[in-house]
Amino acid sequence: MITFHIITIFPEMFDSYINESILGRAIKNKKIAIKCYPLRSFVRGKYRKVWPDGNISAQVDEKPYGGGPGMILRAEPILEAVKKIQSKKKNAKVFITAAGGEMFTNTYAQKMVTKKGLEDIIIICGRYEGIDSRVKKALRATEISIGDFILTGGELAAMVMIDVMARQIPGVLGKQESIEENRISSHEMYTRPEILPWQGKNYKVPKVLLSGDHKKIENWRKGEK
Repeated sequence: MITFHIITIFPEMFDSYINESILGRAIKNKKIAIKCYPLRSFVRGKYRKVWPDGNISAQVDEKPYGGGPGMILRAEPILEAVKKIQSKKKNAKVFITAAGGEMFTNTYAQKMVTKKGLEDIIIICGRYEGIDSRVKKALRATEISIGDFILTGGELAAMVMIDVMARQIPGVLGKQESIEENRISSHEMYTRPEILPWQGKNYKVPKVLLSGDHKKIENWRKGEK
């Protein structure tokens, strides 16, 4: 079983997504486990303040050295969070979500979940203008991007990574042949009814799929005539 450890300032963002549908079933069946670590709970020293009314404020960000817009996620609370995880999971692989990171693909995901001895994956969710670069150096972490675009935060990227990796694990999808990337086939697919009337037009299922000729159907799915 692979456990995904998520370090984030918004752990509640994961509640609905990871507890529904395929991921929720995978967790219930103990194929995967997902744990969230609220970054603010690892803030120490002058950045943590208890107010007279009992409320606690924990500052996870700071202004960048050298100037510039926005704020940077501080290194210390992130390192403390990873330290806590690695105290029990010493071989955990550490990822940082970052727009300029290595591109995340199905091939990369499959490589991770089949890596011998890898049972724990830590994903640090970036926010604001990014994370203090010393985190990557100190943890020897791998920066990962899910695409050539910018997100407001790394939580969505972490969900994508978990989803893609989880579905590569045998038993998560129920049938391993359900993994689309393992099929050499057309992306077109059809179900009942055979003729779909819509706004004055009839949309039909390709005749070859109704032929019963498995060889022709296989060739059609491969894009062959």
